[in-house]
Amino acid sequence: MRGLLLDDLTRQVGSRTLLEGLHLEVAPGEVVALLGPSGCGKTTTLRVVAGLDPLSRGRVLLDGQDISLDDPGQRRVGMVFQSYALYPHLNVADNLTLGLRVRGVPASEREERLSQILALLRLEELRLRRPAQLSGGQRQRVALGRALLRQPLIMLLDEPMSNLDAQLREELRPELRRLLTSAGHPVLYVTHDQQEAVGLADRVAVLDQGRLQQVGDPRDLHRNPANRFVARFIGRPAINLFAPREGRQLAVRPENLRPVESGGVPVRLLRAEWSGSQQVLWLESEAGLLRMLWPAATIPRESFQVGWATEDVLAFEERGGGRLPSCEPAWSDDLIRSLQS
Repeated sequence: MRGLLLDDLTRQVGSRTLLEGLHLEVAPGEVVALLGPSGCGKTTTLRVVAGLDPLSRGRVLLDGQDISLDDPGQRRVGMVFQSYALYPHLNVADNLTLGLRVRGVPASEREERLSQILALLRLEELRLRRPAQLSGGQRQRVALGRALLRQPLIMLLDEPMSNLDAQLREELRPELRRLLTSAGHPVLYVTHDQQEAVGLADRVAVLDQGRLQQVGDPRDLHRNPANRFVARFIGRPAINLFAPREGRQLAVRPENLRPVESGGVPVRLLRAEWSGSQQVLWLESEAGLLRMLWPAATIPRESFQVGWATEDVLAFEERGGGRLPSCEPAWSDDLIRSLQS
């Protein structure tokens, strides 16, 4: 196949398993975000693909060729790190072309490729500035340009915007996606920021403890999580989980709670957090703390009742957390009755 194929990637260091049986395909021009908590294996995946860390088992295939044993310099990988790793004593042009000079690329070709990348990244007027004279977003573009100048067959990015403030990250997302997809290469993008993953990626791969939990488009992960971990990790505010009952656990997302006049779960308002056109309500109930979305223009009562539609309830196995195919109406009714005392 064209693109990137990670086949049964496994990496062990002593008794620790950093990756186990990871299988993932990334098509040409596709951006796949690796999402998960710290230590889940996101960066390890990039390092294995780049050849910086060895595999214990499995293969890395690029355009159908097995590159698992190739040296990092042979893999034609463009990698952008969290720190940008720019040389502070070199200007933008020299930072971008240093790798080309080291590889012996003729001066005329270096200048031609430099002009192309400066235009693509809109850095023409900054070519003589040093990193300290650049904004965070400009430094991020220089780091990306250096990776693109390698003429890579795949792009790997390890939280490249984590050092930027939230507003700048939001402003840069559309531009970064345009740059990443312009060359038509497979892209693996590591982030811990869900909004960043949703804004940049075609698909999201959720990892936990070195294992792939689920991969799909962001909307599908939110609506149809494969297990309890994905349901808890995807979505903000976090999903409401109710205590396990008879071998299963039920969950309802905050946006699916609704006020009802009767027959619901009594709650008491603890606090409200304003968030644009909505508020996040923190509610005290017999089930513990619940989260609910509420229109910003109205003020909720101090005490009221909440309910939900049965089709909005997710059910999971108590042990293992696997997703049950559906939630029986009786399960939801029983849960509400148990919380009405």
